[in-house]
Amino acid sequence: MDMQPSRRPVFSVVIPMYNEAEIIGTMHRRLAAVMATLGAPWEAIYVNDGSGDASLRIVELLQQADSHIAVVNLSRNFGKEIATTAGLDHAQGDAVIVIDADLQDPPEVIPRLVAAWRGGHDMVYAQRRLREGDSWLKKATAAVFYRIMRNLGEVPLPPNVGDFRLMSRRVVDAVQQLREHHRFMKGLFAWVGFPSTAVLYDREPRGAGRTKWSFWKLWNLAIEGITGFSVGPLKLATYLGLAVALFAVVFGAQLILRTLVFGNPVAGYPSLMAVILFLGGTQLVTLGIIGEYLGRVFNETKHRPLYLVERYTPSGVTVPAELVS
Repeated sequence: MDMQPSRRPVFSVVIPMYNEAEIIGTMHRRLAAVMATLGAPWEAIYVNDGSGDASLRIVELLQQADSHIAVVNLSRNFGKEIATTAGLDHAQGDAVIVIDADLQDPPEVIPRLVAAWRGGHDMVYAQRRLREGDSWLKKATAAVFYRIMRNLGEVPLPPNVGDFRLMSRRVVDAVQQLREHHRFMKGLFAWVGFPSTAVLYDREPRGAGRTKWSFWKLWNLAIEGITGFSVGPLKLATYLGLAVALFAVVFGAQLILRTLVFGNPVAGYPSLMAVILFLGGTQLVTLGIIGEYLGRVFNETKHRPLYLVERYTPSGVTVPAELVS
């Protein structure tokens, strides 16, 4: 591979990684082979998001042999959304490609993204035609989530689209202006707008290792997306409160009517408990929704940096062997 530093890259490929030691070597070989066909300077920015395995060491060893590689090592695990942001912040290219390290998004699709970008589109997102390796439950919940976001979100999210995409420099500059801490990158990409198009592809199973996305993490990411781009849950809580109040009025009216007509029998314990539990549950749900939004306001007022970089080695620089940990 080319050991000489090149001029400013045309393409920057951002690859966030967390414990991907088993696959990162194969990933880079396939990526480098694809990028070599584009005939333009490029860099691959590997963002190590606090990996506990040998991911960082492997990438630094790869960097010794390939000057296209840049390494951003975060000070700890900040999560994939923040790691992606760190990669965008360090990308120098005229076009920036975001891709996962697990090879579910095949690098061989990149030339098609580049062709659409050269055709005049600022945002080219890869849209999944098939989702090999995903369970039926994950596919079903993903479909429900995208349907909810289309109905509640302030900007429509294209269905079956992840972070795998190409963005022009002006799109990246626009995304960099959005510095909220509770980040849902797919929503931010959609929010900035600009001329966009889709490229269909078949998503592959993981090349190696295990997914880092448990259903709990996916649930929390969905909460981030919904609360970050919609006040729909707050409106829902308001409507729920109105519905409960209307029910209480109707229920109270029929109690008064029954008392006037049939007298005042002793109220039944089950019905009393049902009403108390129903009202209490409604109040707790409403308070929980308000708390989600209030917690986000609290975190934003701290003005902490999104991430901290332990070290950054730009592309075009060969790392001395003694510095590889």
